Amino acid sequence: MTEYSREELEKVLWAAADSSRSNLDAGVYKDYVLAMLFYKYISDQADKQYQEYLKRSKGDAKRAQAKMKNSRFNLPVGTAFADLYAKREEDNIGEDLNKALKAIEDANREKLGGVFAVDFNSEVTLGKIDQRNKMIRNLLADFNKIDFAEQDPDIIGDAYMYMIEHFGSDAGKKAGEFFTRRSVAELVARLVRPEPGSRICDPACGSGGLLLLAGAEVKKQKSKDYALYGQESNGSTYQLCRMNIFLHDEDAARIEWGDTLNNPLLVEGGHLMKFDICVANPPFSLDKWGAENAADDRYKRFWRGVPPKSTGDYAFITHMVETLQPRTGRMAVIVPHGVLFRSGAEGKIRRALLKENLIDAVIGLPAGLFQTTSIPVAVLVIDKAREAGGAREGDKSVLFIEASKEFKPGKAINTLEPDNANRIFDTFVARKEVEKFAHLAPPEEITENDYNLNITRYVDTFEEEPEVDIEATIKELEDLNPELEKLETQMQQYLRELGIGA
Repeated sequence: MTEYSREELEKVLWAAADSSRSNLDAGVYKDYVLAMLFYKYISDQADKQYQEYLKRSKGDAKRAQAKMKNSRFNLPVGTAFADLYAKREEDNIGEDLNKALKAIEDANREKLGGVFAVDFNSEVTLGKIDQRNKMIRNLLADFNKIDFAEQDPDIIGDAYMYMIEHFGSDAGKKAGEFFTRRSVAELVARLVRPEPGSRICDPACGSGGLLLLAGAEVKKQKSKDYALYGQESNGSTYQLCRMNIFLHDEDAARIEWGDTLNNPLLVEGGHLMKFDICVANPPFSLDKWGAENAADDRYKRFWRGVPPKSTGDYAFITHMVETLQPRTGRMAVIVPHGVLFRSGAEGKIRRALLKENLIDAVIGLPAGLFQTTSIPVAVLVIDKAREAGGAREGDKSVLFIEASKEFKPGKAINTLEPDNANRIFDTFVARKEVEKFAHLAPPEEITENDYNLNITRYVDTFEEEPEVDIEATIKELEDLNPELEKLETQMQQYLRELGIGA
């Protein structure tokens, strides 16, 4: 088997997925492809462990199999990928595959219970038996060529996220809801600057990419001392996240399935868990988010005000603020621009956050970076170190960065390139004025603007038009007149020759 680079593995995996594609919508098909990928991964990991136990047991298969019950993944006899690959030509392959996956879940209930949330024998979803068997056989054949036990865990995890992003691009707006573009997620993860020892949370974690990239920022510091936590409300997306966590070798991560706003599950001792770092790309302007229950929230998260029932942006922001460690916690959240200037209840909450000196930076990103919306979005950075008693208590200014032009244009979607992201991040760290790009606004200026954080109020991006030399332009027109008269005479001559006109 071949050991691939990240780019090579991405190409091989996408080719395998694409070659098996039938008439299924990409948003549906992705669940089957990624389930098959994960199945092959845990099979290869289990087989590698089994071979090690077999070697230690001097070839005693029973002893080796007994030890597998305590291994990372325990696959009952007959359920490995190789077993199903050997049966791929049988008519009931979909049914056999379902049974194997169910047996694996049962044998690894605490880790893998419910993770394979797909039905490989579904006529409703996959079509008639010939059609679905063809897809299953192709997937089995293509993934059989890859030995995940021989690949670097980080490369496997990155390839999985590459697959998720490509499925989102292929499927369009609806499928884009379960992931954040990697280039944007990497920037957000850098902005919160996680440190060794951090508890890191994403309360709307989707398929887990942003959460994992925040952890990767700690790894860059040669440390694995961090803990990951997340919650996701969509069941199928929650399962994608669980797979993503295992593929990145982050088995200790705690991921919960449920509605963060109405039923937060990351709690301890009857209180919301506190985190050093929070990151999120929550659904924009979520309607019917649970405003009717917010006043009686058992965790009293909405004491600054209850966001409008049809716009849940500040519900997520408020939740994240309330889960940050006092005087040290940091967060970055992707928001629609309306969060920066809408009045009413949202204006009241925004004013309270500014009065508490929590808002550290407002960063405007380009339009067209997401499948879910073509509008420009912003990143709101909040730092609890700025509150009373924190290390940055004396820092009262808010940094505004107007980065709407920092992108590489594309046909369907724009891209935040490394150079663009580096310019934004370096400016954020430096916290200095940059003409037509960044402005450090003191509290007096924000008060004068009635706590409106619309970036264009603070960063002047006006470009003066070049002066027009009127006299030179008139002379140019005068010089052109003889040429125009000559052309008109020629045109009249041509028309007469054609018998048209006088």
